[in-house]
Amino acid sequence: MLDKVVIANRGEIALRVLRACKELGIKTVAVHSKADESLMHVRLADESVCIGPNSPVESYLNIPALIAAAEVTDATAIHPGYGFLSENADFAEQVEKSGFIFIGPSPDVIRLMGDKVSAIAAMKAAGVPTVPGSDGELTDDDERTLSIARRIGYPVIIKAAGGGGGRGMRVVHRESALLSSVGLTKAESKAAFDNDTVYLEKFLENPRHVEFQVLSDGQGGAVHLGDRDCSLQRRHQKVIEEAPAPGIDADARATVAAACTKACIEIAYKGAGTFEFLYEDGHFYFIEMNTRVQVEHPVTEMISGVDIVKEQLLIASGLPLSITQDDVKLEGHAFECRINAEDPKTFMPSPGLVNQFHAPGGNGIRVDSHLYSGYKIPPYYDSLIAKIIAYGPDRETALIRMKNALDEAVVDGIRTNIPLHQELVRDPYFMKGGVNIHYLEKKLEEA
Repeated sequence: MLDKVVIANRGEIALRVLRACKELGIKTVAVHSKADESLMHVRLADESVCIGPNSPVESYLNIPALIAAAEVTDATAIHPGYGFLSENADFAEQVEKSGFIFIGPSPDVIRLMGDKVSAIAAMKAAGVPTVPGSDGELTDDDERTLSIARRIGYPVIIKAAGGGGGRGMRVVHRESALLSSVGLTKAESKAAFDNDTVYLEKFLENPRHVEFQVLSDGQGGAVHLGDRDCSLQRRHQKVIEEAPAPGIDADARATVAAACTKACIEIAYKGAGTFEFLYEDGHFYFIEMNTRVQVEHPVTEMISGVDIVKEQLLIASGLPLSITQDDVKLEGHAFECRINAEDPKTFMPSPGLVNQFHAPGGNGIRVDSHLYSGYKIPPYYDSLIAKIIAYGPDRETALIRMKNALDEAVVDGIRTNIPLHQELVRDPYFMKGGVNIHYLEKKLEEA
């Protein structure tokens, strides 16, 4: 078992990791910026180390400072959480070269899945369905590019191999705009990701975003924990997630889930991971794999009963998976609403003093948050301040419980997007289930 873990993150995920460590008897080190001295997990950790000033670049993205924190506290491992350096292969490599355990997959696997071109090739080899596309990067051969697009059929989408979070993508509806769009995307990709590799895919017009949660021990053991629907998005950022995804073809679901676990074994994946797909007309199309714990992991934990973060820690300790696929029983339904410190209409960030915080409760309600009354939200980081999760024996019950929880929640002193969530969980199309990835943005445009 790991002896002491540095939690290289902040906010609710840092607190989530700390709690899992405490359950396993693992000592914790909270690293924090100057602005984050009063975070809840910093108060609760066995030790804390200030790693820099307020800027993320000088603190949470400062690799030497993070490794130094592990050295001075005699830690054995580093948990990256999500965001920041969690999918940075260079960070994982430097952690391991410094003699510590990186709680996640190997640097080589992070690189493999972080490059969309190599990831798609690996998934095709493992039998995971992919979007029809260029089967590799676009070259300087303009005629080849035009030919690929004609074969696929318009509209097409150009994607940066090193992109993510909705950046580095451009949709093209006609051939006359293709080559100039490729050039623009390559230039933007080089500036944003220092990698001008781009590839081409068929653009699906009205897909849903459905993802599969996996756990793999790197020793030949792998399981899936079902799927999640993350289609309610704004600017490619998820707003509400649910598990399982409603209205999915059972045979397609089972086939893709099995392919995901098979792929984990073939690439020697270690830890928690998520395969993300577009789903349209009964078919799944792989888009990327996230090699870390997801923001939305609680909905899967609620329907599976599996503690995903605890499994990450056990796997990093060198232990095989504590469960087999036959042990996984998916029951009920769960929703997660991401609560942000932002104006619900303009979406402008709203940092400041939380005068009063009241977390909702009741049967089936879980709240993952680092907030407390008197906490001052700094302006330097992501605006996510809480996740409200509602579970029920069926989708209808879970949704009713979520409505009640949102009405009960109190975050006084700042603006939050709770009013938006209150509107969305009462939206007739969302209540029915199965909205596509464009639904929320179209709804907001019409408001």
